[in-house]
Amino acid sequence: MITTDVEIADGVVRGCQGSRALRWRSIPYAAAPVGELRFRAPQPVRPWVGVRDATEFGFPAVQRRNPMVGLRRTDEDCLTLNVTTPPEPSTRPRPVMVFIHGGSYVSDTASRYPGDSLAVRGDVVVVTLNYRLGAFGYVDFTEFSTADRPIESNLGLRDQVAALQWVRRNISAFGGDPDNVTVFGESSGADAVLTLMTTPSAAGLFHRAIAQSSAADWAAVDVEEARRFARRVLGKLDVAPDAAARALATAGAQDLCEAAHRALLDVLRDYPGTFPVAVVVDGDFLPEDPLDVLAAGRAQAVPLIAGSNRDECTLFQFDPTVPTSEPALRAALERCGADYERVVAAYPGYPKRAAAVDVSTDFVLWRPLQAVLEGHSGTAPTFGYRLDFAPRALHLLGLRALHGLELLAIFGGVDSVPGRLLTLAGGRQGFRAVQDEFQDNWTTFARTGRTLESWPDYTVEQRNTRIIDHPSRVEVDPQRERRLVWEGIRIPASE
Repeated sequence: MITTDVEIADGVVRGCQGSRALRWRSIPYAAAPVGELRFRAPQPVRPWVGVRDATEFGFPAVQRRNPMVGLRRTDEDCLTLNVTTPPEPSTRPRPVMVFIHGGSYVSDTASRYPGDSLAVRGDVVVVTLNYRLGAFGYVDFTEFSTADRPIESNLGLRDQVAALQWVRRNISAFGGDPDNVTVFGESSGADAVLTLMTTPSAAGLFHRAIAQSSAADWAAVDVEEARRFARRVLGKLDVAPDAAARALATAGAQDLCEAAHRALLDVLRDYPGTFPVAVVVDGDFLPEDPLDVLAAGRAQAVPLIAGSNRDECTLFQFDPTVPTSEPALRAALERCGADYERVVAAYPGYPKRAAAVDVSTDFVLWRPLQAVLEGHSGTAPTFGYRLDFAPRALHLLGLRALHGLELLAIFGGVDSVPGRLLTLAGGRQGFRAVQDEFQDNWTTFARTGRTLESWPDYTVEQRNTRIIDHPSRVEVDPQRERRLVWEGIRIPASE
């Protein structure tokens, strides 16, 4: 293994030469949030002496066992990031792209997203990061804070800000430009991107933003909703409020994780269409609801790409997270004050399964995206997209352009094992073209703040949307009739 050492603010880190790129893995950007630092804001790393090995991935954040993470051990000691660069030195600092993974703020890990292909094709530095999830990052236990055992809010969001601060201090050592940082993310990672655009302490830490498939209504909850959910979690642990501080400090990590999961299932059952595992509008670290700020055009004035996939919720047809059945959709829409009959009339074939999935896709993901695009387009250059392409196998399975499909293209996975399996029945050439389009647009945007010339700006007057397909095209105000039936609808609190 060919290694390479880089000196950063906290010491020397040793990375390695991969098959295509240079890699540094699991560099700590904050102290391990364990012991007395559990449920505390991220603290500075203690500098080390000598060379720190950064050739292997560290621990994913604590989460339930799932196929994405496999059999790898998870741990509270997870506040690390990975850096990937092209192998050749550059005469000028390279643009930096910081990726925030999704997983509904309860699962996934940065190690699943190799930056080699994107870094080499786009001549950029790619950073991926882990942050606290679930009970440790997105359940607000501040009601139970004491002088002896203080607890702070918005820990996952604070972790992301700390990682961006690390990038600001250190990325030049890897050839990156700290004054040209793009933050991008998918699903809840896209929620995180939009939230960072409205977080005061993140101002100036990034200069462009890309939000892929954000469920922007789910980005934040208010203090009361956050407290109700925290009490539900404690209830699953059979912990009384007066014993909460000690229990939270001493409970096993997996016990807390499981309690939060069972509490979440209760909310998804009782209040379809809501999702309480989120940042909290605490009036301090996060002063306002991110969607309100974005829709009003008051977010940080950075260029933005935002879009979704045409068939997002085919992935969630039998998952309680998203209301796809007729009873769940009716309950969710009626709780929003929506005219249920008027909404579903815009979807021919409803309540058949395919049409119901279309309703849920638009309700959870596409509807709030329109408010983001409309609001931000008056603030900074804004670009909207929709992914329509899917390999033939996904059409045969009835999944089509499902949630997360674009990640395979963005991270150069068309010729990986999953990419080859997906294209066994056809579509390899088209998928490669889609991969090239995503990577070239994403890295051009990171370099210049604009997409390629074939993709015009989104404006309220035109609503130009890049339809990424084989071939791709631009449509003006796609699905206008559906957009109009959703106007003014917002998802309320869970209780």
